[in-house]
Amino acid sequence: MISRAPLVAALLSAVLAGVVQAQSVADRLNDYPTAARADYVFACMQTNGQTQQVLQQCACSIDEIAAILPYEDYVSAETVLALRQTGGERTAIFKSAAVSTEQVAKLRRAQAEAEIVCF
Repeated sequence: MISRAPLVAALLSAVLAGVVQAQSVADRLNDYPTAARADYVFACMQTNGQTQQVLQQCACSIDEIAAILPYEDYVSAETVLALRQTGGERTAIFKSAAVSTEQVAKLRRAQAEAEIVCF
């Protein structure tokens, strides 16, 4: 008689791997904290108007950005942008470093894509 235990174990492992992978994709697409999303929508509405339509467009925009850019990259780019607005020698590296320039470029591309989709 052939033991089915190895087959059952392999099948169970494959199913569990699929569940874990599906959760990680869902987690990745929803890794922006609610406060970060709300902060983005609030700032977007300050810029574009205080209407229900703009609320929907701004919410769409941060959802699109979140689908394109992992939260860690979003935070890095936002930090670079904030530091670029301050003066002084210590922040000069954020204005010229290739790494920080690429981080901001990724954010700008995600924002452009979101604007096309949502506005």
